[in-house]
Amino acid sequence: MSETAARQIILASRPKGPPTAENFRLEEVPMPPPPPGGLLLRVLYLSLDPYMRGRMDDRKSYAKPVGVGEVMEGESVCEVVKSDRSGYAAGDIVLARTGWRTHAAWDGAAPRKLDPAKAPITTGLGVLGMPGFTAYSGLLLIGKPKPGDTVVVAAASGPVGSLVGQLAKMGGARAVGIAGGADKCRYIAEELRFDAAIDHRAPDFAEQLAAACPKGVDVYFENVGGAVWQAVLPLLNPFARVPVCGLIAQYNASGQAPGPDLLPATMRAVLTKSLTIRGFINIEFAADHYAEFLRTVAAGLADGRIRHREDVTEGLENAPAAFMGLLQGRNFGKALVRVAH
Repeated sequence: MSETAARQIILASRPKGPPTAENFRLEEVPMPPPPPGGLLLRVLYLSLDPYMRGRMDDRKSYAKPVGVGEVMEGESVCEVVKSDRSGYAAGDIVLARTGWRTHAAWDGAAPRKLDPAKAPITTGLGVLGMPGFTAYSGLLLIGKPKPGDTVVVAAASGPVGSLVGQLAKMGGARAVGIAGGADKCRYIAEELRFDAAIDHRAPDFAEQLAAACPKGVDVYFENVGGAVWQAVLPLLNPFARVPVCGLIAQYNASGQAPGPDLLPATMRAVLTKSLTIRGFINIEFAADHYAEFLRTVAAGLADGRIRHREDVTEGLENAPAAFMGLLQGRNFGKALVRVAH
């Protein structure tokens, strides 16, 4: 790439079911000039997250979909190349929603600065960023676990689920993690120190989960849906709380999902067990709780109570393949793309 050009990945077409390589296109475009009063940013790391799959569809949701021909949505860690804004200088490291590109002209709200001396800059996209705050706000503000409660979390080796379980443990609750494969379950139990780790691919998954929750489930942090929800539902205790963060098992569905219709059983349990099921987007809680989240999790990282893992793919051109792998559970930890060194 020449000094006068940038690269970006656009949505070439809308997927029907799981995304394919044909849904993305890599383009070279002129280097954007720094906007008046703004910044020219060079992307260092791009975050890949499950919510991006929903943005590829033209349907009503909590955020506007990406248009065909537009740059794919995403947050990144960037270096300031040029600044025309007070308080920012060349070389500063910031978080910005640049999308899938190598450079961006930024004239939006003041981006959050990152201090590489305090924590690796990639943590701003993971444990000290959006996924971390999603775990913190969903668990503590909706799930509200008490000491001795049993907290179950799906996708427990990922950036959200891994922190959910660790925060539950820090608060005196039992943490039971669900993940796919022996390696991920071993990581949850040995590295993250959950009380139990259950492989959802096991033929007797539902029975193993029930055995790991002999007193039932008080908080279930939902990241998956589908067969995992089917196994958790009968274990929920009266007055259990269910923060609904994601439904990754259903994101690629193009019609009615296979298997039983769980709506009647779910609604019956909501009524007879007085369940609280609350969907949320973390931004709802940011104004009042983000600063405390940063203090709490940064302290846990510093003293070793909180651990995290990253799965880094090299090169912007490989972002589509890494994203498709994320939706299939191939990543192990927070999915990132290193765009530049």
